[in-house]
Amino acid sequence: MGYFKNQLLVCATLESESIEEMVSSMEKAKAEGADLVELSIHSLNFSHISQLQHLLQHRPLPAIVSFRSSAVNNSKTEDSKKTCLQVLRLAVELDVEFVEIELEVASDTLISELMDKRSNTKIIVSSYVNGGHPSLEKLGNLIAFMQCTGADIIKIVIDVVYITDVAPILHIITHCQVPVIARAAGDRGLISQLLGPKYGSFLVFGSLGGKSIPGLPFVKSIKQTYKLENVNADTKVFGVVSNPVGHSKGPLLHNPAFRHLGYNGIYAPLLVDNIKEFFRVYSGNDYAGFSVGLPHKEDAVYCCDEVDPLAKSIGAVNTIVRRPTDGKLVGYNTDCEACITAIEDGLRERQIANGEASHASPLAGRVFVLVGAGGAGRALAFGAKSRGARVVIFNRRFERAKALAQAVSGEAFPIECLDTYCPTNGMILANASAIGMEPNIDATPLPKEALKSYDLIFDAVYTPRNTRLMQEATEVGAMVVSGVEMFIRQAMGQFKLFTGGLVFYMFASARGIHEKDCDGTFLTDPFSRSKIIHGFCDVSTTQNDQTKKCFSLLFHCLGCKLIYTSRYLLV
Repeated sequence: MGYFKNQLLVCATLESESIEEMVSSMEKAKAEGADLVELSIHSLNFSHISQLQHLLQHRPLPAIVSFRSSAVNNSKTEDSKKTCLQVLRLAVELDVEFVEIELEVASDTLISELMDKRSNTKIIVSSYVNGGHPSLEKLGNLIAFMQCTGADIIKIVIDVVYITDVAPILHIITHCQVPVIARAAGDRGLISQLLGPKYGSFLVFGSLGGKSIPGLPFVKSIKQTYKLENVNADTKVFGVVSNPVGHSKGPLLHNPAFRHLGYNGIYAPLLVDNIKEFFRVYSGNDYAGFSVGLPHKEDAVYCCDEVDPLAKSIGAVNTIVRRPTDGKLVGYNTDCEACITAIEDGLRERQIANGEASHASPLAGRVFVLVGAGGAGRALAFGAKSRGARVVIFNRRFERAKALAQAVSGEAFPIECLDTYCPTNGMILANASAIGMEPNIDATPLPKEALKSYDLIFDAVYTPRNTRLMQEATEVGAMVVSGVEMFIRQAMGQFKLFTGGLVFYMFASARGIHEKDCDGTFLTDPFSRSKIIHGFCDVSTTQNDQTKKCFSLLFHCLGCKLIYTSRYLLV
């Protein structure tokens, strides 16, 4: 591959209607860190082939020139193929690094002609497969046929229906006899790019910021969040199993944490429809650990070979680890302590300010109003019960609310009754539903006026960080605890399980109030209006540089700014 040898290439896929827009996109790709660009010439409006000459001659990055005649919305198929051949010949004449030919037009005569005329250009033969569930046998036959064309590189793009359809695509990367570019198109195909380097891919595709393409990570995230150049055959795979999954900030936290500790792992978003089928297909030991999100937390219990007693009693799993010794899946729940301690610390903050500090849980005897009876709701309900709270549950499906209320000796009411429920003032409200999550950011579980009955309001939603519920709760004077709180704490627990305890050394002081070096003063995040660090950390007495790195990494991942003083670490 010339100067590309032994180097993972990050390629920005570009489609533009005008030459000027394509030039601008190439400059943007370079600025975002792409190594090369794929120029989809079929997307351009041009009247004569000569208009492309300047574009190709002055490209700021190495390029793949492609012209998919099948993608052109033109009834004149022959004209489209003629233009395709003109584009390919021009690209070879101008010594463009890669030229892509569709399998349908890749005749022996054409390939021989281009190879005879080329200087350094590499020939890619591509096939685009629409729909269906590609079997390993079918893909193998297609790859064998494409290899017979004599191409330097073969490329296959498949529209996948489920994330499990990506598995055979990853398999062929490892076993192909010539360099292969493989991509699973669609939202469920993202891991074909994120995990491709583990299986031997020399090139991954990415999209430019502001131009999301289903199934492609952003070029910036490839370079900054995932750093795919570090992924290899020994990399352990972790990820968040959820639907939807695009809102998850897990990759922003876990991937930098892995690198900070020198742990060879990657954490990816996994858009999963059927969790049982997912674990059946991705059963290798390298698929080492998973966060579990909506709507799979309860079903995840039945996918595990063993379940931790706390998770079993809750009936929901948010963390699954594959035990290295025997490959068994072990389920845990880190949500419960994460959300309950976040709420308790919020209440203790007010107690300390009022001179009412107590060793008992500040939830004891309180009315704890819970919205949502799914996996996160179950964790909150069992946690609140364990602290002596009176749990009252509202849920869209009343039967689920009643079942959970029975399990925690609580009460259940239809969701329609939530707005007017007010047996007493000073209650605790916890939103464990998806109400208010992006993109539905204007939604809220109950009206602003009703929030006046609550002392503290917790919202498990953390995208956006400052939900409408949080904003309106602050406006009526209630204390708020953001879903960021729960996210950080449950992620710490997960990271510890993923890495066998390494999290202690990295994040020990992030639980500031429990650290002997912290003085108990509390900070507030001005963006989410939520306490996200529980004490000024005395960096003169803690583990100095290591502690600073811990906090810097943790809060950088969440978009918070840190300032160091001689004694304190401030948000």
